[in-house]
Amino acid sequence: MNLGKIFAIGVMAITMTSCVSKKQYDALNLNYNQCITNIGERQREIQDLKATNAGLTSENSLLKDQNSALKSSLDACLANTGKGSANIDKLIGEINASNKYIKQLISTNAKNDSLNLALSNKLKRSLDNVADQDVQVKVLKGVVMISLSDKMLYKTGDYNVLPQAAEVLGKVAKVINDYDTYSVLIEGNTDNVPLNSANLPKDNWDLSALRATSMAKILQTQFGVNPNRITAGGRSEYNPKTTNASVSGRAENRRTEIIIMPKLDEFMKLMDIAPVKN
Repeated sequence: MNLGKIFAIGVMAITMTSCVSKKQYDALNLNYNQCITNIGERQREIQDLKATNAGLTSENSLLKDQNSALKSSLDACLANTGKGSANIDKLIGEINASNKYIKQLISTNAKNDSLNLALSNKLKRSLDNVADQDVQVKVLKGVVMISLSDKMLYKTGDYNVLPQAAEVLGKVAKVINDYDTYSVLIEGNTDNVPLNSANLPKDNWDLSALRATSMAKILQTQFGVNPNRITAGGRSEYNPKTTNASVSGRAENRRTEIIIMPKLDEFMKLMDIAPVKN
C-alpha cells in the first residue's frame, strides 16, 4: 500500500467522524494504526529479502566461477592422466627390457666364470708336477692368469726361451688349443734393475717385450696356437707384483704372464646389444 492510499484513508477517517459514533471512530483509528505498523514491517521484510537475494546472487556467481575452475582442473587432470599412463607404460617397458638385459649379462658372466674355473682346474692338473714357485694359475677378474717365473724360461738378461721350458709351454698350449674361442695375452715383466746395453735388449722395456714375443712365437710355431688369438707386449718394471727392495721380491717381479680370456669382440658385441622392449 502506497502513501497516497494511506493519506486517502486518513482523510476518509476524519470525514467519517462526523457520520459515525465515537466507538466506531476508535475502532477505525485502531485499524488504521495497525495497518501503518504492518506496512512498516512489510517494508522492512522486503528490504531484508532484497539484501538476502543480493547475497545469494553473489554467492551463486562465485559458485559458478568455482565450478568452472574445478571443471577446467578436472579436464586438465584427465588429460595429464592419459599422458601419465602412456609414460608409465613406456617406463615399465624400459624397466622390463633392462631387467632382461641384466639377466642376459648375469647369465653370460656366470657362464664365463664357470668356463674360466674349468679352464683353471684343467691347467692346474696339467701342471701339477711343476714347482709351485715357477708356475701360478689363478682366476682373476674374469680371466685365467698363468704366471711363469723368468728363471724357468730365460737366462738372465736374455729373451730366448730355454729348451727345458718347452714341456711346460706344451701343456699350456694344449689347454689353450682346447679352449679355442678364447684370446691369449702374453705380458713380459721385469724388476727395476736397470739394463743398459748397446745391443738388444737395450733396456727393461725391450727385455719385457722381446720375452713376450719370443714366447708367442714358440706357442705358434711349436705348439700350433693360432697367432690371430695372440697379443704380446711388454710392461717393463711398471707392473710389479711386490716390492723390488729384496732379492725374492725382484725374482717374483721378473715373470711372463699368459692371460687366457674371452675374446674382446664377444664382449663388445654383448655391450652393443641395447635393451629391447618385450
